[in-house]
Amino acid sequence: MNMKSYSTPTKKYKSLLSALHSVYRLINTTYDLTDLSFRLTKLMSQIFKANCCTLALLDNSKKRIAIRSSIANNKRTLTTKKCQIKNVLENRILTKSSAIKKDCLLAAPLISDDVIGFIIVTRNKKTFKKEGAFDYLDLENLMTICGQVVMAIKNIQLYTEQEKIIMGTIKSLVTVLDSKMPPAYTHTPYFSRLVRALGEELHLSKKDIDSLKYASLLHDAGKVNIPTEILTKSSSLTGEEYDIIKRHPVKSAEIIKHLQILKPVVPIILHHHEKYDGTGYPSKLKKNKIPVCARLMSVADAFDAMIYGRPYRERISVDEALEEIKKYSGTQFDPSIVKSLIKISHDKKLKKYLNLTR
Repeated sequence: MNMKSYSTPTKKYKSLLSALHSVYRLINTTYDLTDLSFRLTKLMSQIFKANCCTLALLDNSKKRIAIRSSIANNKRTLTTKKCQIKNVLENRILTKSSAIKKDCLLAAPLISDDVIGFIIVTRNKKTFKKEGAFDYLDLENLMTICGQVVMAIKNIQLYTEQEKIIMGTIKSLVTVLDSKMPPAYTHTPYFSRLVRALGEELHLSKKDIDSLKYASLLHDAGKVNIPTEILTKSSSLTGEEYDIIKRHPVKSAEIIKHLQILKPVVPIILHHHEKYDGTGYPSKLKKNKIPVCARLMSVADAFDAMIYGRPYRERISVDEALEEIKKYSGTQFDPSIVKSLIKISHDKKLKKYLNLTR
């Protein structure tokens, strides 16, 4: 047994608890398999004091690797391109569905109903000299952690399937709503990309970014009850007409409020026409009283209206729209979100969205 790492049973127990707690915290902060794989390899190399760690997940055929994440001497690599399993050791783990322990190597399969992948950790000569050989307690720890990882993968897969069902339902609802609205008021399919890019630039949580994705599709749902002649009017609105327009955030929120899964989306939709200085509607909220996702949606919605046009506004170039947004930074818009919009406006990923001549 490696007495350098585990000098007493108490230390062994504490080390296992610490490792399990670290893995538990990690798997509860992501809903993305690629991200989970990438972060787990680093954590596992730290837990087992290893120089190299590889985590691989199989595709549905169980014959090819779909995701391979590795860390070797602090250099991290991630591959999502499917590839054949050619390595002898990897083939042995998968075909025999059993763990392997050598002095400088630990390997274990990830098993659900079937083998879905594997984890391998190794020590080089220098680390072996310092830390000693892996022992059977290390192997038991790895197999326990593998059980946690499998549960995390299954949860992520369930989450992904649920998300597909939700998006399908939302898109069906949006299709019905869009059919009742003038085309000039419907957003392009790329609008959600802008919203997502802004959320990522602001380092919002996965939960917030998901809510923004749904809100980008549903935020104008309440306009379905506004008379077409008002929506298509190119001249100035009367006071009464503008009052009707101002009701649409509340109407939009009412349409979705009974769907429990969309509950976090309601504040975004309800407040995306508030202004940073407190002169917006429906609640005249000010600055940080406005939910951050609603502040983000306000900037994105206004920018989209400028570059793609509306019946009441001629479309303008991206650069002109950015100048207009900057003009109202601190009054209508949150300055930090304006800065983020300017930054991502040069992002190549948004090229199809920003397809107007600069």
